[in-house]
Amino acid sequence: MAMIGKGSYQPLYGKANAPVLVDSFLMDIYPVTNSRYQDFVKHHPEWQRSKVKHVYADNGYLADWTTDTTFNASKDPQAPVTNVSWFAAKAYCSCLGKQLPTVDQWEYAAMADQHTADARKKESYNTYILSWYGQPGAYTKAVGQTIKNYWGIWDMHGLVWEWTKDFNSIMITGESRRDVSNDNNMFCAAGALSATDRMNYAAFMRYAFRGSLKADYTVRNQGFRCVAKIK
Repeated sequence: MAMIGKGSYQPLYGKANAPVLVDSFLMDIYPVTNSRYQDFVKHHPEWQRSKVKHVYADNGYLADWTTDTTFNASKDPQAPVTNVSWFAAKAYCSCLGKQLPTVDQWEYAAMADQHTADARKKESYNTYILSWYGQPGAYTKAVGQTIKNYWGIWDMHGLVWEWTKDFNSIMITGESRRDVSNDNNMFCAAGALSATDRMNYAAFMRYAFRGSLKADYTVRNQGFRCVAKIK
């Protein structure tokens, strides 16, 4: 893990558009890999594909694994594990005494490029992220092949989407398709007018993606990493 120094940042959405203070924390340098998740399900059989409770994962959970404890031979052991639900990711982190990062922790760490802690105003930074969104199959590559950012963290962009502890903390309003009421099953990227940076399309994509998720969903290009408190 690497230490992320404390600081503040302006989230894309928030109360009164106020800066958010983020305390120092530790973050996994890489997303959790197929190999590490394989070890987890071997020691925690309740999270194996045939044994997991349906309330905790949909039918896509570890869909590309050949058995409960074996992933497809074509998969790189050092590629990020995907098709894992929020419940499963949370359980993995918990068994190590860690937890999933909050949206604020993830966004704060992810706004760094190789040289600066906050690169969001750099055109090259956002162009890089947007170019990844259009690349098919990036999630099949091994970890540690994108960029190592200012904090020493790899693959925050360019490999997989990642679960956060409070992924549904920014709720999409009913104004996206109707003005009657909120509907958590509506997945439009609404509320753009209340955003702090209306030109940050890369961030809009992340928030829209998170807003489309439920905790039991599994997605073939979504993985996770863990964080921990500094003792």
